[in-house]
Amino acid sequence: MVIRKFAAIDIGSNAIRLLINNVIEQPNKPTIFKKSELVRVPIRLGEDSFIVGEISQRNIERLKKAMQSFDLLMQVYGVEKYMACATSALREANNGQEVIEDIFKDSGIKIDIIDGKKEASIIASTDLKDLIKEEKTYLYVDVGGGSTEFTIFEEGKLLTSKSFKIGTVRMLNDLVKDAVWDEIKVWIGSSLNKDDKVEIIGSGGNINKLHKMSGRKMGQPLSFIWLNAQYHFLNSMDYDDRISELGLNQDRADVIIPAAKIFLSAAKWSGAKKIHVPKIGLTDGMIKTLYYQ
Repeated sequence: MVIRKFAAIDIGSNAIRLLINNVIEQPNKPTIFKKSELVRVPIRLGEDSFIVGEISQRNIERLKKAMQSFDLLMQVYGVEKYMACATSALREANNGQEVIEDIFKDSGIKIDIIDGKKEASIIASTDLKDLIKEEKTYLYVDVGGGSTEFTIFEEGKLLTSKSFKIGTVRMLNDLVKDAVWDEIKVWIGSSLNKDDKVEIIGSGGNINKLHKMSGRKMGQPLSFIWLNAQYHFLNSMDYDDRISELGLNQDRADVIIPAAKIFLSAAKWSGAKKIHVPKIGLTDGMIKTLYYQ
């Protein structure tokens, strides 16, 4: 048996994540991918990028310290390979390229700024095949702080995907116009056959948290009815009560509502009644990409 260690760094619009995976290789057996450590740092780069147009000096310094910490953690764990990807917040910031160059000088961590299409393709390389059944049609929805990736799987294969500039941080700051919602509705309608019975696969920290709050076991999907009721329940509470009464983190208590709205809209427009939550996302796809490439 050989145990190798790989790491993925996801620099999103609402938070930064480091995932360290054990990759277990055994003769004549399938490779096993086992999560070893997940670190999440609440640095909301999206509020800088989407409102001001560039990353603030305060958040640049916080980001540098986070990357230095991640570098030390990867050394301690004995990580042999890593991948670091930045999505919409750094992609849209005027100083995004400058920021990643400064981080490389300070920490030695090389960051790639990826577009929505690349993000969707990395996500598609995860273990979705274990969930997807050939006789069903799925709409995969990955909700981030700055963008949401929609991918359609039909007959077990990726049919089409598209990234839209709609995310929880954008919505909190009233930066999403009605035209974007209309565009998503039209895309979903035109990409699916009317006779398709669609099920949603949800990805992202917010849908994972909603699934945990539902009390359902791993593998049990959320229903549209439950999610709709939960959305209205959360919306009826103020921000402080969501933290004190429900135990939500400060940077989760606000974004969870717009995230639920995106999932509900996708379900309504696709006719889906079930939302599967396999708890896989961009970092999982990055680990698989690293290993197989």
